[in-house]
Amino acid sequence: MIEFLGHFHPLLVHLPVGILLMGLLLQWLSRKKKYEVFRQAVPVTLLAGAITGLFSCITGYLLSISDDYDESLVSWHMWMGIATTLVAFILYAREKNDQFKINKTLLSVALLILVALTGHLGGSLTHGSDYLTKPLGNIFNGDTALSATIKPIANVQEAQAYTDVIKPIFETKCYSCHGANKQKGKLRMDDSLKLMKGGKDGIVIEPGEADASEMMKRLMLPVDNDDHMPPKEKPQPSENQLALIHWWIANGASFNKKVNELSQDDKIKQALIALQNVSSEIKQASDLPLIPVEPVDAAIIQQMKEKNILVLPVSLSSNYVAVSCINDTIIDNNDLQLIKQLSKQLVSLKLSGTNITDDGLKTVAQCNNLIKLFLDETPVTDNGLKNLIPLTNLRYLNLVNTRVTAKGISQLKTLPKLRSVYLYKTLITKQDWPVLQQAFPKTKLDSGGYIVPTLATDTTTVKVKAAY
Repeated sequence: MIEFLGHFHPLLVHLPVGILLMGLLLQWLSRKKKYEVFRQAVPVTLLAGAITGLFSCITGYLLSISDDYDESLVSWHMWMGIATTLVAFILYAREKNDQFKINKTLLSVALLILVALTGHLGGSLTHGSDYLTKPLGNIFNGDTALSATIKPIANVQEAQAYTDVIKPIFETKCYSCHGANKQKGKLRMDDSLKLMKGGKDGIVIEPGEADASEMMKRLMLPVDNDDHMPPKEKPQPSENQLALIHWWIANGASFNKKVNELSQDDKIKQALIALQNVSSEIKQASDLPLIPVEPVDAAIIQQMKEKNILVLPVSLSSNYVAVSCINDTIIDNNDLQLIKQLSKQLVSLKLSGTNITDDGLKTVAQCNNLIKLFLDETPVTDNGLKNLIPLTNLRYLNLVNTRVTAKGISQLKTLPKLRSVYLYKTLITKQDWPVLQQAFPKTKLDSGGYIVPTLATDTTTVKVKAAY
């Protein structure tokens, strides 16, 4: 019952904030003659804010004893909330009774500061102590919210198994509920000793016994199960990430061993390679389709690997992939059929410098999730381009050094999302460009052949040293 009532706190806590701020605004406006009519609304607004603040304090206290948060932060948040409610009641009394000898302006300023401090502390409890400063750090460091993902590892076999592979998964999927500010079930995962100690229900990791570990049991439950972790409204780990956690626990859950010191089957090797070779073809997560897809069949990846065709993940949080034939320039029908089997997951296909034919593009066009297609240095012609019309998700098309013409390119003007087409060294003439630009008003048509001016600073003069 206590936990049930405590869970009303997030619902109630925003009411006093909004109401009290409205009361302070009305109080300030009522000082001006044309807004004097607002003066009568000030006391009732302050009273409503104080009462809802009181209920927020009660439910907040119940939540704090039924869930696990950082004690120091909870204490500050609680006392700031109590002080806010108390000052709101005092300010209400001062508004109702002019004989109450307390400076009203001082009370109003104090209330505004307390509302801000209490709200900030509440935000720190919910979102972490750096929830205000983190976006600023991202701006000044050149990062964006889109780049706030697990970073690729340069040499995964030499990386630390826990620090470089497992910990980043925990950071992005687990710390919001089991970190420094909040420890649901009394489980804290950002500290290795406390992680191994477990929570109120006992140990969650059994070194060497992944399937028997409570952590893996919770991770593998159906998402709709109440005991599934993370909760279904939180970001879920990918299949590769689940496999890596299982692998780490099964190998003893060591905190100081390198990846190459732990045994690895083919599936784990592929998952580890994915950490090292995250593709940069799709640079923003927002470019990816919104509908999740199942992982690529490992057997297909192995077949493509044997043909020197690279299959790389485009994001560590999804199953979409990029395929590159840069090491296999002879594309036959068997290769195309393998590529076709990735039609759901394939968003970037690099056929640069291959022998792909116009007829072969009919198979490529069946991969209707394609966002990027590289056909530069290939023998494709206008007849092949008409086969690409079904690719309604295509945004990027590279046709550099091909025999396509303006007439062939015009066949693609119906593609709704096409934003970049590279046409350097094609059969398009100067006279064709105005017509093409009119046909593709929202698409960047790159003609290449850039001329970079030589600057005086580009030249270094070398003088013979005088002999003495």
